[in-house]
Amino acid sequence: MSQTIKKFAPLPALGAQATLSRVITEHDIVLFAEVSGDKNPLHLDAVYAERSLFGKRIAHGFLIGSLISAVLGNILPGPGSIYLGQTLKFLAPIHVGDEVTVLVKVVAVREEKRIVTLHTQCSNQHGTVVLSGEATIKYAQELEETLDA
Repeated sequence: MSQTIKKFAPLPALGAQATLSRVITEHDIVLFAEVSGDKNPLHLDAVYAERSLFGKRIAHGFLIGSLISAVLGNILPGPGSIYLGQTLKFLAPIHVGDEVTVLVKVVAVREEKRIVTLHTQCSNQHGTVVLSGEATIKYAQELEETLDA
């Protein structure tokens, strides 16, 4: 006779960090505009964007921010992460062809509530920080363990 016990995965350690890099493509921007409904010509119209303070098209800020979600949900803390909150400061634009590197770092762990706070940052290929913020996650990944009696 065996018994299945459910328990939670270990919480990440204070100071743990993870990164993810991605080159932003034209396709990414067009798809994000469709999914989000944000069809601001600053993102989609080269002629319009040339007259802007950026001088050319820029990626959606939340497209870049969504890469943070990819790290949190897939790497650190990982599957079972539930987003409770996120602050974002958009510091510099991202253009088609730029490589974005996301860094998340655990800055606080509340074990009793299984809440993890992480510093979140995105940089471009030149090392310029383009986005900075803080995420709050409830980490609730369940693990099953079978005990043989």
